[in-house]
Amino acid sequence: MTLRLVFLLLLPLAARPSSLPTDCSDIYKAGSGLDGVYTIYPAGPTSPVQVYCDMSKDDSSAEKWTVLQRRQDGTVNFYRKWDDYKAGFGSAAGEYWLGLETMHLLTQSKTYELRVDMEDFEGQKVFAAYASFSVGPESEGYKLNLGSFLNGAAGDSLTYHNGRKFTTIDKDQDGHGSNCAMSAYGAFWYGGCFHANPNGIYAWGPSPRAAGVMWKTFKGLDYSLKTMTMKIRPVNPPPQTG
Repeated sequence: MTLRLVFLLLLPLAARPSSLPTDCSDIYKAGSGLDGVYTIYPAGPTSPVQVYCDMSKDDSSAEKWTVLQRRQDGTVNFYRKWDDYKAGFGSAAGEYWLGLETMHLLTQSKTYELRVDMEDFEGQKVFAAYASFSVGPESEGYKLNLGSFLNGAAGDSLTYHNGRKFTTIDKDQDGHGSNCAMSAYGAFWYGGCFHANPNGIYAWGPSPRAAGVMWKTFKGLDYSLKTMTMKIRPVNPPPQTG
């Protein structure tokens, strides 16, 4: 535990700073405009979490992207059990999964939109954007709550997973007769089983076992993608009228 955190915990509630960043938008608005790894506090000073912030310099929006998940080179094993997916794993500087509990806490205080960026091994880059994204509590299986598909050349492979509980190799909550996490070599909000498999085993292109990093409406279920990143940012409130 750092000295700063100890100091914060010893302060009376009224004296504690209210400016701890809860996401990458808060960090950007506080004056840090560079892409990179930062610490956010989704549930106050006792909940420091490292994330990668995509500050999107080509985007004039003041709301910036907090990366939830990233695949890029196969250096991190994503074939893991429930406790790992709940807590998070990997390195925010490379491949990682932020953690279901953190995702739940993070998406309770604001309305977030989701963007999924991906690239194949031929250099083609596409994305899929969704109007909203949140994760329910553990008591409800960390259920995925997804808004409507907005746009993106990747197409819509995620709506199929909306409303599903999260499944891992040791916690089967999918809609299939067997455990989808085991057959897909990953973990996700599986139904019976998937149209998207961001946490599948990392392969290099063709993957006929439908077990790779996949997005059905982009490259089908026999091709494992080179990169995939899931990221969220706050939705700007609509302008006031009248």
